Amino acid sequence: MGYKPLCFGLTCILFAYYIYTPMPENIEEPWKATILEKTGIKRFDELFSIIIKLDYTQPISDENVTVMDTTFSDIPVRLYLPKRKRESQRPAVIFIHGGAFVLGSYKQTPLDLLNRWTANKLDAVVVGVDPSLAPQYPFPVPYEDVVSVVKFFLQDKILAKYGVDPNRICISGDSSGGTLAAGVTQLIQNDPELKHKLKAQALIYPGLQVVDLSLPSHRENEHGPLLSWKLAIKLACLYLTQDKVLPQAMMKNQHMPHGSMQLFKLVNWSTFLPEEYKKSHVYTEPILGRLNPSYSILLDSRLSPLAVNDSQLQNLPLTYILTCQHDILRDDGLMYVSRLQNVGVKVSHDHMEDGIHGALSFMASPIYLKLGIRIKDKYINWLEENL
Repeated sequence: MGYKPLCFGLTCILFAYYIYTPMPENIEEPWKATILEKTGIKRFDELFSIIIKLDYTQPISDENVTVMDTTFSDIPVRLYLPKRKRESQRPAVIFIHGGAFVLGSYKQTPLDLLNRWTANKLDAVVVGVDPSLAPQYPFPVPYEDVVSVVKFFLQDKILAKYGVDPNRICISGDSSGGTLAAGVTQLIQNDPELKHKLKAQALIYPGLQVVDLSLPSHRENEHGPLLSWKLAIKLACLYLTQDKVLPQAMMKNQHMPHGSMQLFKLVNWSTFLPEEYKKSHVYTEPILGRLNPSYSILLDSRLSPLAVNDSQLQNLPLTYILTCQHDILRDDGLMYVSRLQNVGVKVSHDHMEDGIHGALSFMASPIYLKLGIRIKDKYINWLEENL
């Protein structure tokens, strides 16, 4: 084991809290998930950011792929350019990392490996994007960063520079990266002034709405594993504001302002969830107008790609969505599958019955989850077949 992975692992252990949290019975390698649970729950932003930075990689090329760090519209990106000779133009994948808008980077070892594998397996140009992070850069800055990168990349001269086929471009993201990917896809596909569109979007356990915070998956996975309901709300609020009143209202599902009633039907889990996920849960509408002052920002569809009208979904491209059973964000993805299918969008859906949130970020030492490798394989195989 190298010096950096060793330091990363030891740091995780030193900051671990010895509090037992029961793991669902069907989770693979539960002791590893328990380590992640203990490491991530208590001090969630600055501490975990320091730990993650210990795992940052340099842009090192290998025998198959040239890797370089650069900027697109002043936003940091890492490019993965296949070395093999090719007569025709290549497909491309734009990947946005997760981290609840406050953590993470394409520099992390697992994500560097993921993008490297994608480039090599698909013979594709891969663009890893590092949007600005909250709370220093709150909403909508990270979203606008991704928009800037995508529009820059879709220019004819840039596509030609990297030998990219303009008809074979996918945008992907995990967790909050999936949120950004979904929102940006809606913008790109519905903008009549853009010459080039996206062929596909791939969303891995994405968060897709902040309208209703009492879904069955929120209730069933309130305490995690890894990402608890309260932690997710605290992180989401750092993306929006540092006002401590908002997270308290969100935890009571009383955060939506007057004028948002029309959004409830667009995220109504009793309508859009498959029957097997409803179980014995009873639907209750969020309570309006209890937060003073109200946050009109919560009405912004860029925060909630699920909470848009059908007309904004009809033009969306071929879509891949992966959901995890033991994940508070599970039902966001499941409802998006239903809504997209209802308007005629072609959707492929993989559901990991033993899945937990964030597994894709644990595909390298010191914490290596076989689940992360299986998710990676499903994602890359779908891209290979559809892009």
